[in-house]
Amino acid sequence: MPLSSSRHLLPSQGVQLQLHQSGAPGSPRILLLHGFPEAAFIWQPLMTALADEAHVLAPDQRGYGASDAPDGSAAYRARTLVADIAELITSTGGPVDLLVAHDWGGAVAWNLAAACPQLLRRLLIINSPHPALFLQALRDDPAQQAASAYMNMLCEADAAARLSADDFTPMWQFFEAMSPAASGDDGWLTPAMRAQYRAVWARGLDPQLNWYRASPLRPPLGATDAIHQLSLPASMTHVAVPVRVLWGEADRALPPSLLDGLAEHVPDLRITRVPDASHWLIHEQPALVLATVREELAALRAGR
Repeated sequence: MPLSSSRHLLPSQGVQLQLHQSGAPGSPRILLLHGFPEAAFIWQPLMTALADEAHVLAPDQRGYGASDAPDGSAAYRARTLVADIAELITSTGGPVDLLVAHDWGGAVAWNLAAACPQLLRRLLIINSPHPALFLQALRDDPAQQAASAYMNMLCEADAAARLSADDFTPMWQFFEAMSPAASGDDGWLTPAMRAQYRAVWARGLDPQLNWYRASPLRPPLGATDAIHQLSLPASMTHVAVPVRVLWGEADRALPPSLLDGLAEHVPDLRITRVPDASHWLIHEQPALVLATVREELAALRAGR
């Protein structure tokens, strides 16, 4: 079944998101959320594989791809990003059976699951830390501060111009440094994939970088940084729905130590560690991602 794509208005949010779909309404509903610096196109192989089993939806999130990209970092605060997805879910048929999210998409998904558990039955997280654990690590762990130092660079005013230089050379280096499997004759970063990335980035990187600028979750640069005063109440961190975590342990930016203590916030938790995968697990091991999604669908059918 072919994929479809259309503009979807979120009236309460005042934006339109480009929404990609596969499968038939009435099947189990799966929502896929991408992260930085990608867009919904990364999910196309998964959506095609699942078209006979589920109704799959994947938006270009605010600021990405063909979706609206409001000016200014204030339009990309966490509560706004979460509200986008909450309204998307309610306006496309109601709660989803499975929410799958990677990187920044995971940040949205963790917050949505805590604030609006009625909107999803299960959550699958791929290399995206729980906000409470990430906050603690960024504030207190020098190793995590070093691993996440790039976040402050991405917040600088000229970051978009620097990242766009020489046909986005710094962006390609970003992938290749984190994922040795990206390049080479058998690498996942094929010419066709590069073309899709270019199309997304050519619309402008500043809206995507505004996700970083709007967030207090980044390594502190001084004793007065907002992260030192930030605290997250249990109502914002407790996730009651069943959660499956798929984590590439060779992630240089988000090491597996960020999983320590996760069960304190997620009582119904299953973690699958993948030693030979990086942050870009989705691209490196697509068969594993597909198999994991199918396991979660089977758990839904079994009433677990």
